[in-house]
Amino acid sequence: MFSIDVGKSYMMPAHFGPRYVGPGTSGWYHDVTAITLSFVTDPEALAAYLPPRFRVAEEAVVSVIYACNKRVDWLAGRGYNMLGANAAVVYDGPEEQVEGSYSLVLWENLTDPILTGRELQGIPKLFADIPEHTVNSESWRVGASLYGNKIVDLEVSGVRAPSLEEVAAINAARSGKDNPMGWRHIPPTAGVGDGLDSYFTFPSENHIRQLFIGEGELVWNSLRWDENPTQFHIVNALSELPVLEMRPALITRGSTNLIVPDRPTRPLR
Repeated sequence: MFSIDVGKSYMMPAHFGPRYVGPGTSGWYHDVTAITLSFVTDPEALAAYLPPRFRVAEEAVVSVIYACNKRVDWLAGRGYNMLGANAAVVYDGPEEQVEGSYSLVLWENLTDPILTGRELQGIPKLFADIPEHTVNSESWRVGASLYGNKIVDLEVSGVRAPSLEEVAAINAARSGKDNPMGWRHIPPTAGVGDGLDSYFTFPSENHIRQLFIGEGELVWNSLRWDENPTQFHIVNALSELPVLEMRPALITRGSTNLIVPDRPTRPLR
C-alpha cells in the first residue's frame, strides 16, 4: 500500500510518488523580462477584494505585471509567460504586521506552474493565452486572452533609461515592501467537511541587469459570461477599478530565484 513520506513534496496524483528533486531543479529563472504598469485607485473599491486581515496600504496602488520567463531550472530549461495584478497592502495579523503586495490574480500559459503555485502555495493562478511581448521602435506591447477573447492589453511607449534620481526613487518605493502575499483558499470537497484558509508570503530574489521606464497604457476588456465563463467576473472587476493616476511603467531584464533560504515561503502569523 502506498504511503506518504512527510519529508517530501507531493502533488496530485500523489500515489505515483513525490516531486522529482535532483540536479538542475533549483528555483532559478535565468532570463526574465518583465513589464510593470502601476496605477493609483480608489481605496474603498480596492478594499472590496481583500480578505480579512488585509487592508489597503497608505497609497492604493495596483500593479499589473507581465513576465516572460526563460531558462527555468525546474522546467528543465523551458519557460512560460505570466500576467497578474497585485495590490499594495498591509497584513495585520495576531503576531505580525507585514507591508507588501497581495496577489489578486495571476494568469499563466503553462499548466505545470499553475498547478504547482496553486497546490503548494495557494497563489490564485489561472490559465490564459499569453504570447511573448513584442518590441518595435515606438513601444513594447503584450496582452492576454482566453477562447480568443481579450482579457487585457499593456503598452509602454517612450521607453528610455532612467536617471539616477528615478532609480533612487524606485528603490526607495520598494524598500521594506518586498513581501508578496496571498490567500490560500481551498473549499471543502463537495461542500462537506472543512476547507482550508491560510495566508502566506512567498518571497523571491531578483537580480536586475537592465532597467527602463516609459509611459504605460492599460486596457481591460469587458467580458460576458459566454465569452469567458469562468473568469469574466474577475476581468470585469479589475476593469472597473478607477484609474486615478498612472505611475511610470517599468521594464526590467534579469533573473529571479524563487527559493530563498533565509526568506522561505511561510504562513503569515
